[in-house]
Amino acid sequence: MQCATLDWREDTAGEAPHSAAFDDVYFSRHDGRGETEHVFLRNNHLPERFAAWRATRPFVIGETGFGTGLNLLCAWACFDTHAPPSARLHFVSTEKYPLRRDDLIRALAAWPDLAARARPLIAQWPEPVAGVHRLTLGERVTLDLHYGDSAERLARLEGRVDAWFLDGFAPAKNPEMWQAALFEAMATRSRPGATFATFTCAGFVKRGLKAAGFNWEKVPGIGRKRDMLRGRIDTPLLDASRRTTPWFTPPPTAPARHVAVIGAGLAGASVAEALARRGVAVTLIDRQAPGAGASGNRQGALYVKLAAETNRQSRCYLAGLLYTRRWLERLDPERTLWSDCGVLQLAMNDKEARRQATFLANHALPGSVVEGVSADLASQRAGVALSHGGLDYPGAGWVRPAALCQRLAERQGIVFRHAEVTDLTRAEHGWTLQLADGEALSVDQVVIASAHRATRFAPLAWLPIKPVRGQVSELRLPPGAPELKRVVCAGGYAPPALDGIQCFGATFTPGDTATEPRATDHAANLAEFENLLPAYVAALREAGVDLEPVHLGGRVGLRATSPDKTPYAGPVPDAERWRSDYAPLAKDARRIPHVPGRHHAGLWVSAAHGSRGLASAPLCAEVIASRICDEPLPLERELIDHLHPGRRLIVDLIRGKSLPVARKR
Repeated sequence: MQCATLDWREDTAGEAPHSAAFDDVYFSRHDGRGETEHVFLRNNHLPERFAAWRATRPFVIGETGFGTGLNLLCAWACFDTHAPPSARLHFVSTEKYPLRRDDLIRALAAWPDLAARARPLIAQWPEPVAGVHRLTLGERVTLDLHYGDSAERLARLEGRVDAWFLDGFAPAKNPEMWQAALFEAMATRSRPGATFATFTCAGFVKRGLKAAGFNWEKVPGIGRKRDMLRGRIDTPLLDASRRTTPWFTPPPTAPARHVAVIGAGLAGASVAEALARRGVAVTLIDRQAPGAGASGNRQGALYVKLAAETNRQSRCYLAGLLYTRRWLERLDPERTLWSDCGVLQLAMNDKEARRQATFLANHALPGSVVEGVSADLASQRAGVALSHGGLDYPGAGWVRPAALCQRLAERQGIVFRHAEVTDLTRAEHGWTLQLADGEALSVDQVVIASAHRATRFAPLAWLPIKPVRGQVSELRLPPGAPELKRVVCAGGYAPPALDGIQCFGATFTPGDTATEPRATDHAANLAEFENLLPAYVAALREAGVDLEPVHLGGRVGLRATSPDKTPYAGPVPDAERWRSDYAPLAKDARRIPHVPGRHHAGLWVSAAHGSRGLASAPLCAEVIASRICDEPLPLERELIDHLHPGRRLIVDLIRGKSLPVARKR
């Protein structure tokens, strides 16, 4: 993304940012806050609507042009003043030219009484990367920043809006934004009765809004703006984008007062935390303990491997990496559970070097996200001599996954149960879980997050998911031994030592479910460790470290993967109905039946996170919690569809593959 270029203009009324590209101000130097409160808050009737809000879902505001965030902060202050304690606010805003953090700080300094609300916005301010960036500003306030063109972003928004702030630079200064496509996107993403307000009364704006279905009226403006527009839409436009993918039509929302999450690894614990944060009562169930399975390693690498050519999987993982970083910062600002030491992804051969060069040529990402580095620069950053350069992700790092799962499970609103679920049955108003000890548990909805064991349950028996055995090795470092400063990875990975223990690994054995450590796997890890970091391993030997495989410690975890290496996160399809409803696809993929996808009501899955779960599971948890709680989703629509478990059913139908028969185990 190209950041905004500002110049700062000052007069007796104070200092204000001015856009060099659009030759327009971000807010009035005379009374920018008063203008926001009059145009957007009062003319959307927000004080009254906030005071009357009793829905369990959040009140959603949509905005075109985030700018300095003044509109957000004023709406938040109004919400805190008028809304009941149980209410939540969700703010969705588009921005094509985001401010730099320093400019944001300087702009918002004009309102000291908003400083407490500005702090979490500034602290989580995302990198200028196109896409959706979810910021949790408080227990009751969520911000989704959609970086990109407003019309294009809103057309890909998965969610609906209650009130619109139709902002942005003046139509005469920014005609590219004020187009029919923008008004149509607003109309398809509105709830019935959604309102709008805007400072402009331009004729083509009025005509565009009316053509999209909005009623409007001209009302008094403020200051130098004599008139403004406000209005509403009672019958939103039908969303035609689902005509080509009707199977991904979201299931109807239903109340979720009590949700059971099966599996307390990273996938399940993060879903539990996301739901509890929204006020949902959660029972988190695991047959062992939080973080006892594949999430139980001493350290896990927070990293991604992005494709040389942009694809949906890479877009999901990049969004996940950036989200996890903000999520960890909020959960653990003291960094007791994680470190953003950076990750070096080395190019160990010519093929990988070419792939990385192609990636860098195709992706103009900020250096704060990823940059190419030489062997010398990589060596400086790793703190040890490296024979290859590669890609450096400065904001990535490592996490204590087991401790993180335990922290998540202890959140208020979550009850952990040490139990095994043997069966799931649909009840009249929810689900009944049969536990191994004979107890039956009744809940409104269920999230299955039990890795490869998810297919034990009949509704997921068809899901293609494979266990992959992974063994990590550990050795204790003597005092004074050299240590890494960054996570280094290629065929294997090695993070900086933690509590005097150097971890490295990991093996990758699909289909193997044995959990006892093997000397042969330690030997394989050691060989890869030495191949990755020959100078570091030589220094350890010189320091007297015993590197014999038989003397290494470690543990085994069973990861779960999907055929396309993308996680599953979403509602569970009714596989038999899909097989029947979409049977014509087997003969002609262009014969798309216009039947919305049918799902098992109130049943969800988060699984197949593989070895990159730290970059995918927290964002997937937000996807599921957002669906359950009827709020806008944290990714573009096509990426939400890419994560949907039903994608495998459609692929198999088109390819003519038969589906496994539902079964119980």
